[in-house]
Amino acid sequence: MTTQILQELDGIDHALVRALQDNARITNADLAAVVGIAQSTCITRVRSLVQRGVITGFTAEVDPKALGLDLQVLISVTLRAGARANLSSFMTEMRALPEVIQVFFLGGSEDFIVHLAVRDSAHVREFVLENLSNNPVVASTRTNMVFEHFHKGPQA
Repeated sequence: MTTQILQELDGIDHALVRALQDNARITNADLAAVVGIAQSTCITRVRSLVQRGVITGFTAEVDPKALGLDLQVLISVTLRAGARANLSSFMTEMRALPEVIQVFFLGGSEDFIVHLAVRDSAHVREFVLENLSNNPVVASTRTNMVFEHFHKGPQA
């Protein structure tokens, strides 16, 4: 189905996605002007991109430091060999925790990377002890501090 969606995207669709990635709050009038189409065509095209699952949401990016979350860490997690049936429930459990901003399910030597935004190193310690070390499905963890972070979504 993904291949079908990609085949259906034309130059205007790609231009709309790029413009919305740059500024998801752009008005329909300004978006239509940037892409060079009528406003009515623009709103119809954007709605179609949403309905087809090309655009999956419109979000506000928040600086964690503005919320007092000055430290970001990546915690590599390996589950116990007998706990592989719990992959989905572990992912769900991690996603529900307020400190967790991303969870990656991996193929390789580790099962997950859990990305946290926290106040300080004591908060990291508390998180690891309460949510990972005490978790019976977790075999091991490895924590890395993030000094700098760059995020860019896929480009249309």
